[in-house]
Amino acid sequence: MIENITIKSWAEDDRPREKLLLKGKHNLSDSELIAIILGSGSRDQSAVELARELLSSVSNNLSLLGKLTHNELTKFKGIGDAKAISILAALEIGRRRKEAEPDEKQKITKSNQAYELVRHIFQDLTHEVFYVAMLNRANQLISIEFISSGGFAGTVVDGKMIFKKALEKSAQTIILYHNHPSGQLQPSSEDLKITKDLKEFAKIIDISILDHIIFTDNGYFSFADQGLMN
Repeated sequence: MIENITIKSWAEDDRPREKLLLKGKHNLSDSELIAIILGSGSRDQSAVELARELLSSVSNNLSLLGKLTHNELTKFKGIGDAKAISILAALEIGRRRKEAEPDEKQKITKSNQAYELVRHIFQDLTHEVFYVAMLNRANQLISIEFISSGGFAGTVVDGKMIFKKALEKSAQTIILYHNHPSGQLQPSSEDLKITKDLKEFAKIIDISILDHIIFTDNGYFSFADQGLMN
C-alpha cells in the first residue's frame, strides 16, 4: 500500500522544491526561492530558515540583496563559496534578463520612460557609470551604449566617444545617463558643466540631447524636467 504523503510531512528543505512543482514558481515566497538556490541549510538551520535570515539582513529587499558581495554572503553561517556563487549567479541572471533584447521600436517621450529604459542596468551598482541611449529622429530606441565606469564618486566622460558612437549608430537624438551610488539626486557642478559642454558640441553636428538622467536606487533626476536642457 502506497502511503499518501502530505507537504507537511516532507523535510523542510524539500518543501520549496515540491511546492514549486505542485503549485508553480509564482506561489513561492522570496525566502523559499532563495532556499532552492541554497540547496541546504546549516547544522542549526534549514535552507528556508537560512534564506529568511539572509533576507532579514537586507530588510527583505531583493534589490539590496543584489548589492551583497561574495565576502558579505559567506559571513552567514551555512553559506560557503559554492552557495554564495550560486546566489550571485542567480541574481545576475535576473538582472540580465531585464537587460536582454530591448524593444528597438520603443518611443521615448517622457523622463519616466527614459528612466525605466535603463533601470535594469543601473540597479545594484556601487560605482558610477555613464551610458547613452541612441534614438532615431522619431525618438525610437536604436541602442543603449556603455561609455565609462569609475569609482564611488565619479567617472570620466569622453564626449568624443559619445558622439563617435552616436554617428556610428546614425542617432539623431541621444539621452545621457549616469548614476549617483551615494543616493544624492541633485546634479553636481561637474554634472552641470559636462551637460552644458555636450549640448554645445551636439548642436555643431546636428544631434539633439533629449535629456540627462541621474539614476539612484530611490528615483531619478531629469535635466529636461527641470528645464536644464534648454
